[in-house]
Amino acid sequence: LFLCAMLVMFVITFGPFGSWLQDGVSALIDLFSGFLRDTMTAGNVSPVLISLVCDGIIAGVGGVLSFLPQIALLFFFLSFLEDSGYMARAAFIMDRLLRRFGLSGKAFIPMLMGFGCTVPAIMGARTMENEKDRRMTIMLVPFMSCSARLPVYGLIAAAFFPRYAGLVIFSLYVLGLLCAILSGILLRKTMFKGEPAAFVLELPPYRLPTARNCLMHVWERVRGFLVKAGTLILAMSVVLWFLQSFGITSQGLQMVDDAGQSILGAIGSFIAPVFAPLGFGAWQAAVALLAGLVAKEAVVSSLCLLYGFSTLDAGSTIAAALSSTFHTPVAAYAYLVFILLYVPCVAAVSTLYREMNSLKWTVRSILWQLCAAWLVSFVVFQVGSLLF
Repeated sequence: LFLCAMLVMFVITFGPFGSWLQDGVSALIDLFSGFLRDTMTAGNVSPVLISLVCDGIIAGVGGVLSFLPQIALLFFFLSFLEDSGYMARAAFIMDRLLRRFGLSGKAFIPMLMGFGCTVPAIMGARTMENEKDRRMTIMLVPFMSCSARLPVYGLIAAAFFPRYAGLVIFSLYVLGLLCAILSGILLRKTMFKGEPAAFVLELPPYRLPTARNCLMHVWERVRGFLVKAGTLILAMSVVLWFLQSFGITSQGLQMVDDAGQSILGAIGSFIAPVFAPLGFGAWQAAVALLAGLVAKEAVVSSLCLLYGFSTLDAGSTIAAALSSTFHTPVAAYAYLVFILLYVPCVAAVSTLYREMNSLKWTVRSILWQLCAAWLVSFVVFQVGSLLF
C-alpha cells in the first residue's frame, strides 16, 4: 500500500498535470529573459553583462525554479500522509522487515525524512539511543532521494523517457531504498556488528489532515527551496558562467566562444574518464556532477548552461542536446542513478560531520557513497546496454 501511494504521488507530480505546471513557469521565465535581453541590447549594455544576466543568472536559477510547482506538489502529498498518522504506522510495520537487514524500525523515520531533505533527516537520527544504530542510519540516509534531486530527475526523465517519466522516477526512489538496505546488511556485518536496539513508538490516531497544516508545511519547504535558489544556486550559476565563458590563452585570461576551451572544460576533461565506463564520459556531465556537490538543483542549471537549452524546450529538443553525452536512454538512466547515490550537498555533508563528530567517520561515509554510486551506475549501464 505504501509503494502504491508513492507511485500515485509520482504519477500525479510528474505526469501531465505536473508537466503542465512546470511548462507554465518555464514559459514565464523564458519570456522575462527574452524581454530583459532585448531591453539590455537596445540600451547598448556590454555583451559580457548581458551574457552574465541572461545566460548565467536567469538560465541557471530559472532552470531550477521551473520545477517549483512539482516540488510543492510532492511536499503536499508527503505532508498529507504524515499528518494523517500513516507515516508512523509505516515505520512500525517496517521494523520487522528492517530487522532482517540489521536495521531498527526507528531508522525508517530518518530515512523517510530523507525523501524531503537530507539535512533534517540526518539530524532526525538523534532520537536513536543506540550509538551504532545512529551512526549506521546517518550513513544510509544520503541514499534516500531528497527533493533537491527532483529537478534533475524531471529534466532527464521527461527528455529520454517521456511516456514513462513517473515510473522512471519512482524506480529511482525504490533503488535508493534497496541500496540503503543492502548497505545496511554489509555495514552490520563489518563496521557495526551487533543486534539493533529495541523499537518503541507511540502510534498517533488516524486523523484527517487540515488544509492549513498541509499548506504551512509546503510553504516552509518552498521557502527553503527559494532561499537556496537565491543564494547557493545563484552564486553557483555565476561561478559556472565565469568558468565556462573564460579560458586561459596565450594572451592570458580571455572570454572564449568554445566552452570546451574554457577553465570549466579543462576541469571536466580531467575527471571525465572516470565516468566513461558508466556511459557519460563527457566533460559537461562531469562538471554538472561537481556543481551538484554545492546543491543538487545546480545540476539542472549546469546542464542548461553547458548544453545551451532551456527547461521550456520540448523533451525531444533537450534529448537531442544531451545526445552527444548520453548516447542511449540507458546511459541517461545510469547518470540519474549516480546522482541518486553519490555524495549529498555541502550542507548535508557538514551536518553529517557535526552529527558524527568525527572526521574519520565522515570520510568513510563519503567514500562509501561514491563507491556505491560508481558501482551501481556501472552495473546499470553495462547490464542495461546488453539487454536493450
